Formats: sequence, C-alpha cells, structure tokens
Amino acid sequence: MSETIATAAPTAQATENHYETGIRKWIITITVIVAAMLELIDTTIVNVALNHISGNLGASIEDVSWVVTSYAIANVIIIPLSGFLGNLFGRRNYFIGSILLFTAASLLCGMATNIWTLVLFRFIQGIGGGALLPTSQAILYETFRPEERGAATGIFSMGLVLGPTIGPLLGGWLVDYFSWEWCFFVNIPVGLLAAWAALTYVKEPRVKHTVQKIDWAGIGLLSAGIGSLQFILERGESKDWFETPYITFFTFIAVVSLIAFVWHELHTEHPAVDLSVLGRSKNLAIAAVLTFIVGYGLYGSLFVFPVFVQRLLGFTALLTGLVLFPSAMLTGVISMPLGIALQKGASPKLLMTVGMVAFFLFCWELGNQTMQSGATNFFWILMLRGLALGFIFIPVTMLAVTGLHGRDIGQATGLNNMVRQLGGSFGIAITNTYVTQRVAAHRIDMLSHLSPYDPAAVTRIGGIEQSLASTGAAPVDAHQMAMKAMEYTVTTQSYHLAYMDAFKLIAILFAICMPLLLFIRVDKKEKADVSSVH
Repeated sequence: MSETIATAAPTAQATENHYETGIRKWIITITVIVAAMLELIDTTIVNVALNHISGNLGASIEDVSWVVTSYAIANVIIIPLSGFLGNLFGRRNYFIGSILLFTAASLLCGMATNIWTLVLFRFIQGIGGGALLPTSQAILYETFRPEERGAATGIFSMGLVLGPTIGPLLGGWLVDYFSWEWCFFVNIPVGLLAAWAALTYVKEPRVKHTVQKIDWAGIGLLSAGIGSLQFILERGESKDWFETPYITFFTFIAVVSLIAFVWHELHTEHPAVDLSVLGRSKNLAIAAVLTFIVGYGLYGSLFVFPVFVQRLLGFTALLTGLVLFPSAMLTGVISMPLGIALQKGASPKLLMTVGMVAFFLFCWELGNQTMQSGATNFFWILMLRGLALGFIFIPVTMLAVTGLHGRDIGQATGLNNMVRQLGGSFGIAITNTYVTQRVAAHRIDMLSHLSPYDPAAVTRIGGIEQSLASTGAAPVDAHQMAMKAMEYTVTTQSYHLAYMDAFKLIAILFAICMPLLLFIRVDKKEKADVSSVH
C-alpha cells in the first residue's frame, strides 16, 4: 500500500541551463569523488582488521565477519532506492545527509565496545554510504557541460577503481601503526569536510520532481529480496550453502520477494525503482549485464589475489597493497583521456573490446603463476588489469545513461551501481566456493599418487628421510617428519592450483561475455540528457 505525500502531479521547473565553471566546478568534483571513494574504501578497509577486532572485542571470526556482511547488505539495499530518496528529500539534502550519517556511524563504529553494537553501526554506515555512489555520479554529470561529460565519467570511474584498491593498503597501515578503530575514525575529518563542501557548493537540480506517493510495498520487497540475497552470498559458502536450513529459508525469501518486487514495480503507478527504464533503453540492459560481469571479475580477482600472495608467497598486507596500487593509478591516469575520447566520438564497442581482452589476458596470466613468483612478476600483469578496467569502466558507465533523459538517468545510475555491487558479491561467493571445491579435487588427485606403488612418491619420501637421518633423526622420526612434509606440500600445491583455476575461470567468463558487445547500438548524435538527473 502506498501512502500519499502530495496530490499534485510531478512538476518540472525548466530554467536556463547553468553549468559550473572555474574553481567551483572542481571543488564540487573533488567533493563527490571523495564521497564516492569513502563508500568504496570502507567496503575493503575493514577486511585486514578483522583478526584485530576479533581479539579486541572477544568475538569469534564467524561473528566478526558480520562487520563486513552488514555493511554490504545495507549498501545493496539503499543503492537502487537512491533516485527515489533523492526526489523525496531533495538530492542536495539527501547527499549531505548521507555523508553526515556515514560520518556519524563511523564515529560510533570506532567507539563500539562489543561486536553486535559494531555490526549495528556498520549497517547504519552502509545505509549512509550506499547513497554516495549513485548520487555523486548524478551530481557530477550535472556539474559538467554535455561536451565535458566524457571527462566527468573518466574522473568518476577513477574513484570506482581506486577505492577498493586503497582500502586494504590504508587499512593495513592503520592497523599496523595505530589500531583497528582508526579504520573508522579516519572517515570523520574527511566526511565532515565533504559535507561542508557539499553544503556550500552543491545545488539542487535545475528540474525538480516531487514525490506523489511512497511505494512502501516496493521498498519492503526490495529490502527483503536484495538483503536476503546479499546475506546468502556473504554467508552461504561458510555455512555449506543449502545444507544449512536458514540459508535455504533466506533463498526462498529472496526468490519470492524479488519476483514480487519486479511484478509490483512494473504495475504500480509510482514505483520506488522504475524498472521500465530497462525496456526503454536496450543499451542500459546490456550495460547492466556487462557491469555485473565487471563487478564479478574485479571483486573476484581482488578477493583471490591477496589470499594467494599472502598465504602462499609470504607477502605482507602492506606489500600486497603496494603491488596492487600502480595498476589502480594507471586506471586513474587513463580514465579522463578515455572519457574525452568517447565524448568526441570514439567507439565504445572498440574500447570495451580492448578492455575485455586485456582483462581476459590479465586473469589468464595470473592463472599461470608459480610458487616462485615475486612482486616483480606481477607488475606488468597487474598493469594490464589497470589498463583493462579503464577501457571497460568508462564506456560501460556512459553506455548506461546514453539516450536517457531526465529522471531516467537517476534510475539508471542507481540500477547500474546496484548491479556492480551484486556482481562483486556473486564474484566473491562463487569464487570462494569454487576454490574450496578445487582444493578438494586437487588434493584427492595428488594423494592418489602418494602410495607405496608410486616410484616418484617413494623416491621423494626416501630422499626426505635420508636428509633428516643425516641430521641425526631416528628412522621412525624421520619417516613421520617426511610424511608431514609431504602433507604440507600436498596442501600447499592444492591451494596453489585451486587459486590458478579461479583466475582462469574469471578469464573464461569474460571471454564468454564478449559477444554481448555486438548488440550495442549507439547513435553518435545521441547524448544523455542529464539536465534533471536525480
């Protein structure tokens, strides 16, 4: 049931277009990029601090993982509602309020004295942070003139890539030199400065839309469906998926709620999320699929790589962040030129093809690394990743809004950001499950060769026993230590091969999705009208 807020029809106050210029334009640009990066950094900054939080608050690792899960669930619920909430409260007010809510929740997270209080404040932080991505993007588009929006897209995409990469690096440094609380406290001065800049410089859109009714049913169904889905993806693997009754229960809730949500939003007069925009723009539908795949590949590979280099190659958290950082900087450097090239008529198909091929090669090459690989072995492979993300992110972000007008663009940015978040969640969940299965498969395969009838195994074990015997070990002790050494080798090699399989699986997924690029149709004369973005 919807509640009436205003009986008047949506009004449009058409005024003369006025785009920001000079220092004001760049202050707004920096403000919205910082706000978006705050949200993205906080998706990963806490990951490296979970062990410290667990020890400090006396919580199990399973309980402390809710610090990550609660934030992700709040994010994915609020992102598609950002256009509606911006219309309801006013986009400028909603943006400033979201920054302040995020900042206040960050303070409370750092002051939390038990795990469940921290989880609650992280959920509130996620509600504030989830609004920052689509709202920042909408403000940025309206700040720049139409001929400059390619550059705006490049700038925004730079933040999308830098945020998740900076998070672990910053988090590792703060935990090593200060304490886990500073992973939250660091947001406070930056958030307050961003809120002040937004209050001072950001304006309401030139065309305003009033909300006639609040679609409570749509909001409820979306929250139940997306929240349950995110919960399943975050917790399913650790709970053995459908072997756990409550995972099955939440799967049922997710399926029923999302089907009901789609039906309701397509049949209600004032939907909270206007899904019909997907029917009006085939390019948005294609962009959504590609964005999902990019989110899957970005977060899936970013999940496996640190685990691989830290557990097997001995990298520290700080070294891992330093190894990843140059590729993120490359994406940032090429983002604006690529955006400008697109604005001047460069083919988005061509750029995305280059990006998809480069990401395929990046994942495939990672899948060929050995246990002897070092930081220098990853430099050019990761630079290929940086190149790929720039060539994919910029065109697909612009493709999502090309040909749309007015409030449709706000809906498109919200949907696109939600799809990327879900792609990342699917990427992490599926990759984690796949790694677990492949570890078991490789282990069984290798153990099948460790028998008294396998000459290579007998020779290897015998060599280890002789080496230990030469140091004075008794024959029985030497045999036990040799078997333990072989067990360690089998386990290590099983994980190594499983991580390599995971990288190659992501590469294959990108290869399978490349034919989607053939369906993109962009009229060079058709530009996105962002004069009334929400």
